[in-house]
Amino acid sequence: MSKKNQGPDIGENVESALSRSERFIEENQKSIIRVVTVLLALTAIFLGLKRFYLLPRENEARSQMFVAEQYFETDSFNLALYGDGNYSGFIEIIEDYGLTKAANLSQYYAGISYLRLGEYEDALDYLKKFKARDKMVTPIAEGAKGDAYVELGEMEKGLDCYLNAAAKSKNNFTTPIYLMKAAQVNEHLQEFDKAMELYQQVKTDFPDYARNNNIDKYISRVQVKLAE
Repeated sequence: MSKKNQGPDIGENVESALSRSERFIEENQKSIIRVVTVLLALTAIFLGLKRFYLLPRENEARSQMFVAEQYFETDSFNLALYGDGNYSGFIEIIEDYGLTKAANLSQYYAGISYLRLGEYEDALDYLKKFKARDKMVTPIAEGAKGDAYVELGEMEKGLDCYLNAAAKSKNNFTTPIYLMKAAQVNEHLQEFDKAMELYQQVKTDFPDYARNNNIDKYISRVQVKLAE
């Protein structure tokens, strides 16, 4: 009996709900149309902005950046940063082509360039603004911040960056490099047990790197310190 009684009730509830929905649409029809119109207009503006403004600027920035990258690869860091009079350097690309991928990547290049020139504060300023997504570039950018901090004598911050760099994208290239750098900072801070742990991790997890970089030399050095 209970099942038979539920049928009409459910039908009445659905019908009531539909009626309320219909009334809501009728009463707010103008507002709904305005909202839909605004959303469509915003979508059209965004697509137009991307096609007719952002993409041309991206292409233009890329053409300027190509020459700056050539200077960067030949260690001509001042020309890479400031341009040669005909083509823009990374700094001008950042300033003139904001919101483009080229401008973001130029933050990375500028940071590394300043690092190579020994201008560590400037290196940090640009590296912090770089939004990294690539699995190889991300740890290198983080490790570069560690290098800048260490050069400035801020060992704890440098250590944090090295550990973050090692953890961001585990691979056979960048991970052991930054584990080694972190271990050496631990040694500098006289945290020999932590240094030993990192050296042992490199020896266990990255045997080829450990063998090519004589990891046992570092381990023996720390063992002596721990025995004192």
